[in-house]
Amino acid sequence: MKKILTSAAVLILGASTMAHAQSADLNSLLMKVREGRVSESAEHKAREAEFLKRKSEQAKMLEEEHQTEARLERESTRLEGTRRANEAEITRQLDVQRDRLGQLQELFGVLQQAAGDAKATIKSSYVTVDTPDRMKGIDTLVAKASDSGELPTIDEIRAWPTQMITEMIGSGQVVTFNHEVRTKEGNMESVKLTRVGDFEVVGNGKYYILKDDGTIEELQRQPSSRFTGTVADFQKATSGVAPLGIDPSRGQLLNLEIQKPTLPEYLAQGGFIGYVTLVLGFFAVLFAVVQWTYLTLVNGKVKKQMRTDVANTNNPLGRVLAVYQANKSVDVETLELKLDEAILKETPALERFLTMIKLISAVAPLFGLLGTVTGMIQTFQAITLFGTGDPSMMASGISAALMTTVEGLVVAIPTLLLHSFVAGTSKSVIHVLEEQSAGIIAVHAEKEHGHAGA
Repeated sequence: MKKILTSAAVLILGASTMAHAQSADLNSLLMKVREGRVSESAEHKAREAEFLKRKSEQAKMLEEEHQTEARLERESTRLEGTRRANEAEITRQLDVQRDRLGQLQELFGVLQQAAGDAKATIKSSYVTVDTPDRMKGIDTLVAKASDSGELPTIDEIRAWPTQMITEMIGSGQVVTFNHEVRTKEGNMESVKLTRVGDFEVVGNGKYYILKDDGTIEELQRQPSSRFTGTVADFQKATSGVAPLGIDPSRGQLLNLEIQKPTLPEYLAQGGFIGYVTLVLGFFAVLFAVVQWTYLTLVNGKVKKQMRTDVANTNNPLGRVLAVYQANKSVDVETLELKLDEAILKETPALERFLTMIKLISAVAPLFGLLGTVTGMIQTFQAITLFGTGDPSMMASGISAALMTTVEGLVVAIPTLLLHSFVAGTSKSVIHVLEEQSAGIIAVHAEKEHGHAGA
């Protein structure tokens, strides 16, 4: 019971303390609200007073801006009148200028056109390569001749005939100088160049070309050694006459020359059939050379054998004589058969490769004809797919057709001639064998008839 009373007393005391604290907090909050209202009221009054004060100032500023606007409008009106007056004055002055120029206006028009043509000529001239400052006077003349507001002076007009005279003089000169050029790889390097008039620029064993931007560039593909082989000697020459390929068309003929296919490119146009034809021709020539060499050696030994009666078996005639010496006691018919047999044994070696050479000479044109047919088939297929508007689409087929024909003839003609030459040599040796054999039989028959008569 005592504990319960004690707990109740503690609770009542705590509640009383909390009520007193809450009452104090509410009073403090009320005081702060009142102070805040008083402070806001004072700030509002101060702002209102400042706004009223600035209101009069802004009205004054607005009045000043209205006055400024009116002044600027008056100034704009005045300037617009001045502009119209100036335009009228410009029109009047242009009329005065045209009246004073008279025929000179047409003269300056012609001058402008002629100077423009001269500018294009000088810009594309090789003479400009070693004299790069030539364009300044021409540019100034063209600019002023095309401007109606400023007329060129006498000195500026003289720049045109001066540069044309320089062009004529430079066209007959051969000048050597160092200059930056662009290689095929795109790199810039200094090369000792030689300018041949207004035709071309050469150096370092190569031909160069002048581009539209004024740079010198190495040709992506050089002409044949027939032309490039003369460049070094020409640059080294100090007097006299030195050969050099000259393009008077400023690069057109040179471009045509470098576009010509090389020998490997010509052969590639023939394709597989062309290569087969050439391989056959190579073997035919090889067989002909080998057989002709063999027949030459045999012919020499046969001629040597004809000058002696002692049979030497290192040549066909010696082996035929050896057969005669081994069969002197036989009758004529048997000896004739023995000698014919010996000649027949020698014939295959003497006529070796002749059949193959003749066959290749006959087959080569047929291969060319086959290539022609296949090439025309390709051409007609290209026409079917792309039409006849682009000739380059048909060029490969036509090239194959023509090149195989050429290759077939190139193989057939020399192999046919070689076959005739080798066959003639072979027949001459066989003819010697047959002639000697007939002589031996005749002598043997006379001896046999002589013994029979005795």
